[in-house]
Amino acid sequence: MASIGMGQSITTTVEADRLRAVRIWLYSVALMILATLVLGGITRLTGSGLSITLWQPISGTIPPLNDAAWQQMFEQYKQIPQYSVDNPNMTLEGFKAIFWPEWGHRLLDRLIGIAFAVPFLVFLVQRRFSWKLAAPLALLFVLGGLQGLLGWLMVHSGLSVLTSVSQYWLAAHLTAALVLFLALIWVARSLEPSSKDAAAVRTARWPVVLLLVLIVVQIAAGGFVAGLKAGMGYNTWPLMDGALIPAGLGVMQPLWKNIFENAETVQFIHRSIAYVIVLYAAFLVWRQSRAGGFAGVNGWLPRLGALVLLQVALGITTLLTFVPLPLALGHQALAFMLAGATIAYLADLTRLRR
Repeated sequence: MASIGMGQSITTTVEADRLRAVRIWLYSVALMILATLVLGGITRLTGSGLSITLWQPISGTIPPLNDAAWQQMFEQYKQIPQYSVDNPNMTLEGFKAIFWPEWGHRLLDRLIGIAFAVPFLVFLVQRRFSWKLAAPLALLFVLGGLQGLLGWLMVHSGLSVLTSVSQYWLAAHLTAALVLFLALIWVARSLEPSSKDAAAVRTARWPVVLLLVLIVVQIAAGGFVAGLKAGMGYNTWPLMDGALIPAGLGVMQPLWKNIFENAETVQFIHRSIAYVIVLYAAFLVWRQSRAGGFAGVNGWLPRLGALVLLQVALGITTLLTFVPLPLALGHQALAFMLAGATIAYLADLTRLRR
């Protein structure tokens, strides 16, 4: 039986083959999280996120099955500010149109919990991994539950005063999903077959950690952009409100509120971090090309550089076209893919240098 913790690596092919099903399971759950991210983006961009005003983890799995049940759900929606302010003329059919995306998002979240818990118990009984690996995996399950709680707190923030969810809770919900996504990939990559890689031994990990931190901060900042609908304004590039540095960045008092509540400042920060990531990724690729090329594990670097450029191009296009749904969803999903590729590179560096 393998004895592998979060920071350990597989040392034999036999152990790696035994854990192949575990790796596939972890990658599959990560893919499901990516799917629920996209579905969550649909609920946000279509204004569907507040259509279900109750948190019913079990009974909420079943949608309304008759006219009376639909009318009851609609009446509950009519009690919140979003209906009275934004949708006072909404019909029952219009309500159904915003109900289904949110219901589907919540259902997929529940399915992710099942897809994690059931195989985990099966693999534990089969002794495919030791308790040293079971402990961090159980922690991931707890993190998944916390993500669900954050999702409900986010929805709850828009039920009494606001007509949409709080950008603070949205950013927290998004970042928690990202942390779970990255943790799954990290553990899965750590279970890959291991062999000594000279390039990995020579490559420092801290520059990759810094790149990952920048990407995580950028995705969190994107949550504030989404929560404030900041992408719907200032739809020009490279200028913003007619200038490289717009004039209204510090209009709120105290000044710190501009970072989280001023749509102009939030978008400016999001743009600025993107520029930093592009320059830093370009520096890493340039430095590695001079240090010995992209052999071995460092073959990740040109792929990361390409993903960064694609993400920036997609972000600019999304902005200039006033955030159409397909481009916005693609921009959000690609951000997670970029973060996932970065932590995969970091995990491989860690595993192959031992």
